[in-house]
Amino acid sequence: MRDETAEQPAPLRSGLTTGSCATATSLAAARLLLSGQRNDAVHITLPKGKQVQMRLEFCRLLDDGAEAGTLKDAGDDPDVTHGALLYSQVRLLATPGIRFVAGKGVGTVTRPGLVLAVGEPAINPVPRKMISEHLQALALECAYGGGFEVTVNVQDGESLALKTMNPRLGILGGLSILGTSGIVRPFSCAAYIASIHQGIDVAKTNGYEHIAACTGNASEDTMRRVYNLPEIALIEMGDFVGAVLKHLRKVPVAKLSICGGFGKISKLAAGHMDLHSRHSSIDLPQLAGWAAAIGADAELQAAMVAANTSQQALTLASAAGVALGDAVCAHALAFARSVVPAQVTVEVFAIDRQGGVVGTAGVV
Repeated sequence: MRDETAEQPAPLRSGLTTGSCATATSLAAARLLLSGQRNDAVHITLPKGKQVQMRLEFCRLLDDGAEAGTLKDAGDDPDVTHGALLYSQVRLLATPGIRFVAGKGVGTVTRPGLVLAVGEPAINPVPRKMISEHLQALALECAYGGGFEVTVNVQDGESLALKTMNPRLGILGGLSILGTSGIVRPFSCAAYIASIHQGIDVAKTNGYEHIAACTGNASEDTMRRVYNLPEIALIEMGDFVGAVLKHLRKVPVAKLSICGGFGKISKLAAGHMDLHSRHSSIDLPQLAGWAAAIGADAELQAAMVAANTSQQALTLASAAGVALGDAVCAHALAFARSVVPAQVTVEVFAIDRQGGVVGTAGVV
């Protein structure tokens, strides 16, 4: 478990990706095989040219190869792999080239629609390129003409993967080895957004033209109840509605259902692409203005502006017979339609904390 964060603000610390870990450990293991050099740290070059040193937990010979391990350091990013032991096992091959194998805790692709083919180990293209370039440079340095088999492992990766979207994407048996820059930037959420894009790609490739983008478990349950959608068609977008809407410009589907808590949907209605409280806030005067447009009197508007939460404002409006939920969904629908292609049918659902539908728009 991570230490509690300091109460005083401080610069957030970057970390290194699982792809960087796999590169460092593969290089260390291969170097031990080819030169006999055993290290407790190794230098690697990241995709944009920056060099970093990574500490090794072990570097040792095996009966048929060598292995090296390191602890994943995600910096201050809330990454499920932070602190996990990642280790690579390397065997020498008679013919040139590099063969990748999914070891313990690393997943295998089982559904089409991802950048990797079905049956491939879930080691993404940039980590594969990083590992290949480092091993090829080592082979040249050591005048070695053969190839390498690289097996990447993550301790407890099978259980860690259950906290990610891998099972939904059809990546089974463990985690993915990820990274495009080699660096984990704290709270960049790039990996989460990438998983949203992958979720849409996988659904589309597997023939699902109706997807539901949901902010959390309650909204997913609502979409299952309303449409009986399979898991593959449920896109766990969290706060990143913009990642869904923008990606549909590249990968359009026939129908998009957006479902979220009333407060989140009110932020979408106001034109926000990121629904997290760090980046957008609920505008109670705007809610009151929308209520006024559908019949709220001055007293109700004032009470809504003075409300503590959007849910309280909604309760006040509902008690007065003002369909604020539907009005907010209508504004959210208009904004979503302004982003996605015209051929995508869009509808919006707003729910309360118990998962009950409190507003809809565009629903046929």
